[in-house]
Amino acid sequence: MPTILTHALLPLAAGIAAGRRRLPPRLVVAGMMAAMLPDADVAMFALGIDYAHAFGHRGASHSLIFALACGLLAACFARTLRTSPITALFFVALSAASHPLLDMLTDGGLGVALYWPWSDARHFAPWRVIDVSPFANRFFSARGVEVLLSEMRWVWLPMIALAGSGAWLRHRHAPM
Repeated sequence: MPTILTHALLPLAAGIAAGRRRLPPRLVVAGMMAAMLPDADVAMFALGIDYAHAFGHRGASHSLIFALACGLLAACFARTLRTSPITALFFVALSAASHPLLDMLTDGGLGVALYWPWSDARHFAPWRVIDVSPFANRFFSARGVEVLLSEMRWVWLPMIALAGSGAWLRHRHAPM
């Protein structure tokens, strides 16, 4: 898995690129939380649930149906998020879906149960370019630095470019 901060970066970059009027800060924060939420499934280890189980790591919480459920929940709180229900639904669902899609790009683990509950099969992307992050106890190590450098190259720099380009275009086309 990419680091938790990297998962949050995608909705943040989208929020910066689109601007506050299109994606209010509360909605962006909800998107960031939804993008990080699937990794809460590591708590299943403490309950004795195996990694490969449907409810294990990268299982049901990494599915498209889970992302849709996050979006539907956000739509129910659209007023609080200061946006329309449809914007909340799509932004939060896409933010949550970005998590398994990023995980599919990693070089470790068992893959992602993207199509759960219809299939328990685990999937990877054809390109596995992101180094998988070590868990907490090994994160602050040489391996952790390697992972951060990999994420910087494949995720952070493109997202910074996206956010910067979007903000520049918004500013450039803003009415004077």
